[in-house]
Amino acid sequence: MPNQVILGSENIDFMIHGVFSYQFFGHTVWITTTHICLLIVMALIIAFAAAANRAMKKATEVPGAFQNVVELIVEMMDKMVKAAMGKNAAKFANYICSVFIFILICNLSGLMGLRPPTADYGVTLPLGLMTFTLIHFNKFKHKKLKGVVRELCDPWPFWAPINIISYIAVPISLSLRLFANVLSGVVIMALVYGLLSFIAIGWPAILHVYFDIFSGAIQTYVFCMLTMTYVTDAIGES
Repeated sequence: MPNQVILGSENIDFMIHGVFSYQFFGHTVWITTTHICLLIVMALIIAFAAAANRAMKKATEVPGAFQNVVELIVEMMDKMVKAAMGKNAAKFANYICSVFIFILICNLSGLMGLRPPTADYGVTLPLGLMTFTLIHFNKFKHKKLKGVVRELCDPWPFWAPINIISYIAVPISLSLRLFANVLSGVVIMALVYGLLSFIAIGWPAILHVYFDIFSGAIQTYVFCMLTMTYVTDAIGES
């Protein structure tokens, strides 16, 4: 049978494009839409952080609108970290809050017409590896080598290979969960705009609310909550 082209499929755009390329040691390296969107997200976060720092330096007893927003964000983040990590919250609050804000802005960037950077596994995998590093740094710091080996061989020494696999699975599961959920939203919205462009007026906003805001916020919370849980477990009772 001859190849059939789905009507309207030529209009489907998953927003994965090479913007420009350069040569690096004989290899062609592409700067893609993901890199551009990452730069935009980083610029927005840095601009907000600079404005927040300036506002808090001039904080007044009766806060203005922007100062209220900044204080509300800080209080909410502190409460979330405190509830999950207890006495260890102060050590990790800055890291968790930074990751939370970064992932959330990335997930919400679809509302600005950007392709969410977290729809690229090259972005979510480093986030998972950062969590993996943080977990095992604290595990060796607080439980020492003896405690790590004992935990590795729990309940029996021959169980060690399975425990090693479970450790390695942590960054993979964290990164894949975030990546797959965000990518699914990008794919569905691309299909809606590509195949239903003639009637995609107004009502796709409902899908944006779900995929970009609701699902994006949920995935951000899940990633950070799992990170805090894993790190707290790695620290133990010490």
